[in-house]
Amino acid sequence: MAAKRHALPEPEPVRPTPARPWAGAPIHLQELLALATDLAAAAGRIHVEGMTRALRIETKSSPTDLVSQIDKESERLIVERLREARPDDALLGEEGALGEGTSGVRWVIDPLDGTTNYIYGYPAHAVSIAVEVEGQPQIGVVLDSSSGRLYRAISGFGAVCDDEPIHVREQPDLTTALVATGFSYEAAQRERQGAVAAQVLGRIRDIRRGGTAALDLCHVAAGHVDAYWELDLSPWDYAAGSVIARAAGADVAFPRAAHGHGPAVVAAHPALLPAFLELLRETGALA
Repeated sequence: MAAKRHALPEPEPVRPTPARPWAGAPIHLQELLALATDLAAAAGRIHVEGMTRALRIETKSSPTDLVSQIDKESERLIVERLREARPDDALLGEEGALGEGTSGVRWVIDPLDGTTNYIYGYPAHAVSIAVEVEGQPQIGVVLDSSSGRLYRAISGFGAVCDDEPIHVREQPDLTTALVATGFSYEAAQRERQGAVAAQVLGRIRDIRRGGTAALDLCHVAAGHVDAYWELDLSPWDYAAGSVIARAAGADVAFPRAAHGHGPAVVAAHPALLPAFLELLRETGALA
């Protein structure tokens, strides 16, 4: 009597790895992106581990501008590894890392964007790493360490979130646009920004305030909001997110702010940006 044969299970279909849009990018840019990704992942692990221990909290520019040992530990790790891997590159970090370079490459680092959120346990904080080549922003990596989502881009070669391509939302109508913004650490400036936001609010769908510029720009890139504006930012706040937003099809502008320091940062779909800029001028955000 023949032995009874059991049917073998059907093999699982092979799921192809998503084609990364920067496969055609120059190799040196792909290598810089890979290193930035590794550095962001390592700093993100410090964020996660830091949630299990007591935080040492200090203030910087104002009583509401906070910094913790996690910010400093994350930046120290990134800088140490960069100096080992690429000693000739320049550095600019939020927590004081500053170094001249001879390679034409500069790393712009925010080791923990959204420190106040992190301290409070509010789930919106990130590692932000940008790479400039000969003065031009080329690489953007933002790791949302509260969710694990990883946003990446090479300028001109598209953007991804967790290796899935992302694109800015097509939204030509300002009255139904969902808009993100943020506010200054300085109290009087927040009052002025609040007055602007109150006027903007009546001309759009609604406002979201996440507390991290890097992620706000990534949310424009991914279509989670239609537009974003903020004043009083520093280069490390927006450098990586701007590369990602542009690579996803957004326009990112740096017009003169009506008050505060530095330029404003404004991002939106190209069809929406002109009307949005005009609204910000009318309401007093822009000069």
